[in-house]
Order: sequence, then structure tokens, then C-alpha cells
Amino acid sequence: MSQRIEQSRPPDRVWPPPRRLEHRPGEIRVTGALDAAVRSETNASLPREGYRLAIDAGGITLASASPAGDFYGRQTLRQLARDDDGATLLPFVAIEDEPLFDVRGVMLDVSRDKVPTMETLRSLLRRFAHWKLNHVELYVEHTFAYPGHEVVWEGTSALTPDEVRELDRLARELHIDLVPNQQSFGHMHHWLVHERYRDLAEVPEGVRHPFAIEPEPFSLCPTDPRSLELLAGLYDALLPCFSSTSFNVGLDETFDLGQGRSRAACEERGTDVVYVEFLTAVQRLVAERGRRMLFWADVVLENPESIAHLPKDSVPILWGYDAAHPFEAQTRALAESGLEYWVCPGTSSWQSFAGRTPNAHANLKRAAHWGAAHGARGYLIADWGDRGHHQPLFASELGWLVGAGCAWGGADAADDSARHHAARLSRLAFDDPSGILGSVAVGLGEIAELCRAGSSNGSPLFFLLSFAHEAFPHERFPSLSREGLADADARLDELERELDAAPADHPTARECRWALEMLRFSTAFGRARLDSPEAEVGGLPEEVRARLAAALEPLIEGHRRVWLGRHRPGGLERSSGWLERVLGGLGR
Repeated sequence: MSQRIEQSRPPDRVWPPPRRLEHRPGEIRVTGALDAAVRSETNASLPREGYRLAIDAGGITLASASPAGDFYGRQTLRQLARDDDGATLLPFVAIEDEPLFDVRGVMLDVSRDKVPTMETLRSLLRRFAHWKLNHVELYVEHTFAYPGHEVVWEGTSALTPDEVRELDRLARELHIDLVPNQQSFGHMHHWLVHERYRDLAEVPEGVRHPFAIEPEPFSLCPTDPRSLELLAGLYDALLPCFSSTSFNVGLDETFDLGQGRSRAACEERGTDVVYVEFLTAVQRLVAERGRRMLFWADVVLENPESIAHLPKDSVPILWGYDAAHPFEAQTRALAESGLEYWVCPGTSSWQSFAGRTPNAHANLKRAAHWGAAHGARGYLIADWGDRGHHQPLFASELGWLVGAGCAWGGADAADDSARHHAARLSRLAFDDPSGILGSVAVGLGEIAELCRAGSSNGSPLFFLLSFAHEAFPHERFPSLSREGLADADARLDELERELDAAPADHPTARECRWALEMLRFSTAFGRARLDSPEAEVGGLPEEVRARLAAALEPLIEGHRRVWLGRHRPGGLERSSGWLERVLGGLGR
């Protein structure tokens, strides 16, 4: 190791930003392995995941109280490093760092409808660890290969027990708690549509719900003891694949509770009482298997008096995905209960083709602010795949990046706007030092807001296609206008010119190109609907339908290519079906 004294630029490469950093003039040059140049010290007075890093003329010293703290210090060291003719340059710094939230996590939706390849999952785990996240969940409705239940997961490219065990081993090496996740009340429609399980449903004949086109049975019947028997068997197959002592059982969005077989019990004792009774029974199953139960808090927050009756060792997770979600009131309500609880904002990628970056940025910051203010222990970043999971992976990256900063350093760790993160996104997520792909990705995520169509929890350009079969104009985009679509098109033109300068064979460039073309198709589709507002899609002028169909067909094929770049084939046909439905309405 040799040293070279000179003025170096401030170390703005570190993400999440350290809590306390002093930059000094000068830098050292390290030849050989970087890790070998580090003097590690144990300091029990430091926070468990905190560290103290000093780089000066005397070398590199890293102090920590635990292996996790040492690991996070080394992630900072790697981010500070710059290559220089076969050696590594490091600036002189003094850093004292520690996380704000104990639990800093990501939830990946692997049930609707994308199951990532193992290569993708391994890559994501490493990236999350590099950003100092320590908790990952793979959201499962039906895409774990449960023995004896093949009829449910066949054709979905489900994760196998051996694959999960491999991921669990890697996660432990990266100081990540890979937490099992299985929906256990609502969101059981992939099971209950099959005759073998249908009589366990609350409403066996089916109900309309937001996650399918046709009515389906959705929730388990909480008053049927066989529901718990099914869950016990699933838990016995799933939990041994994980070393984690936590388990997320879902229990959210029980839309049909009290509408079918449990109606009499709900009328007699109250729907909220029946819900908590079932939750408590599920918690007993979890505790008997040596795990701590995590669950979604939305149902109990609708009836705050029921919070007092929750099992004391359960952990409610408060989710909310709009920029103005009432985190202030809801975190206060959970804090007053005395329970450990977490907050859960989202990436705002779902129900879009390219994300909604302004909403994501505001939502992530707000959750961090109020979670910290009212003592939340965890910060979980959700990434969903509602209605076909059409967004490519790049659309989620900004949310993960900004969320990782908020989870470690709080709301102040995120800059004033999503646009400020474009260069960081290029470098840390896309491996694109030019910054082009980060700028394009953020810009594509701003298109939804440019439309000014009054949409929430999704992009109006996505909803135009997803709800193409329903009456127009639709409640999901009530303020759609030609002016908004024109502004979106003008911005897409700018982004296309910017994207033309990026390497065409870069996987993120391919994803951005497809998303851009998909957004442009949607603006054309929106104009066609506005020109003939009384007509159904099939009633649009023949030449308009022909032009739109000719544009959509290659985009459906492009969707397949982009999907298979990082995900397994299971679920692809179901996802493509949402777009093919529009194509069919156009007469193809």
C-alpha cells in the first residue's frame, strides 16, 4: 500500500449516505486486495450494525461491534473506492455510521406473475446487501412448490425448496434475513379456484376483486377449522427451508369477509372480532413452529379498537403507497398499542409500465419520517405486480435505492426530488457510468404524473389498457385529456433521443426502450378513446383499430423478450393475456 496526497473530490459515491462523515484532503493508493488492507477492530461500545471507518495516511481502520457492522463498513469502503491503473484509490475520510431502523427490507412479489430467475435473485440479494438492507421477503400466494399441491403451482415456475435453501444460505452470508412469506386469509384465490380447495372459501361461488377479471373465491373461511389445517400443512412444508425466526402470514385485504359462510358469525360477534380470532389462531400455528408472526395491519387499522386484542408477540406492518398516505395518524395508533410495528411504503412501480417516480420518492420519505417519529422498528419496501406485473425490473430500482437510504438514514437521507438520484441510480443499480440510463429511467417514471389524469396507485397509461373493456372515461383516470397526453408524448420524444445515446445491448436499455414504446402506444390509445368517447374499443373506426393493433402486436412480443431476460416463463402467458385482451378488442 502506498499513499498519494492530493485534493480528492468529496466521497459522494456512498449509499446510503453515512450519518456522520468528515472528508479530508488527500487519498491513498491500495495495491492488491482491498479487504486485506483493512485493519479490523472490535469495539463493543458501537451500535450492533454501526461501524467507524477511518482512512488516512496511516491506512484503513474499521471498527465495529459485530460481523454485520464490519460488513456494512466494508460496503462503504467499496463504494468509496475508485480504480486507477490496476490499483484502488480511496479518499481520506472519517466516518461514524449506524442505521436508523433495525429492520431494513424489501418485499418482492413473486406471485403476480413474475418469478425471477435464480441469477436475478442472487444479484438482487447482493445489491440489497451492498445498500445495507438486511431483510428480504419473497411474497407468495401460490408460487412455492408445495409437495402434494401441484395443481396450484404447476406451470408457474414456482420456487422449489432446494432453491429457497440456496437463497437462504446466500442471504445469511450477506447479513440478510430471508423471511418466509405465505398469504393465509385473503389473496388465496389461486388455491380456491380449484375444486379441491373451493369449499374452504368464504364465498365458494366467487366475488369480484381487484386482482382478476372474472369473479373468483378470494378468502379462506375463518370459521371453518379446515382452513387452519390447510395452513398448518403449508407452514410445515415452507418454514424448514428458511433459517429466519420471522414469518409473514399476510392476512390483508379480506374483502369478502362476512359476505359468505362466516356471515352469521360476523353478524353475531362483529366482523372485526371474527378477523382477530382467526389472526390469533394463525399466530398460534406460527408460534408452535418457533417463529414470530408478521402481518399486514390494514384490516385492524380500519377498526382501531381491535388493535388492543392483537397477540402481544405479533408484528403489524403498516402499508401505504400514496404520497399522502396518513402515516402520521396510523403510526401513532400502532405506537400507542405498545406492539413492535414496521412501516411499509412502496416502489410505486406496479400498475404501470415504467413506475411513478415522484409518488415513490414522496411515499418513501413520508413513511421514514413518521415511522422514525413514532418508534417503528422496521422499514419494508414493497414491490408489487398487480394486474400482470408488466413493469420491467428497472422501474423498481429507484424505489429500492431511495428506500435503502431512508431505511438507513431516515427521510433526510433522500434528496429533494427523485431526479437528484438519476446519476446514483445509473452507477449503483445499472452499472452505467454515463448516467444516461438513470436519467431515462427517472424520466419514464415521471410520465404518469405529466398526464394529470387523476390516477392513484397506478399510471393512467396503464389503466387505459387494463380497463379498456370497461366504460370510458373510467374512474381510474377521470381527468384524462388531450393536453396531458400531448405533454407526455413531448417528454417521451426527449427521452427517446436521450436513450438513443445509451448502449443498445444493455439490459436496462432494452427494458427502457420497451417501456417507452409501450407508453407511447398508450397515449395513442388514449387519444383514440377521447376522439370516440361513446364507443367501445371494438367500435372505434376501423382504420384506427388497425393502426393500434399493428403497433401493439410487436409490443406484446417485446414484453415476452424483456420478461425472459430476468424472469422465468411461468406467469408470462397470464401477463401477456392482459395485453392480448386489448388486441382482441381491436379486432386481432
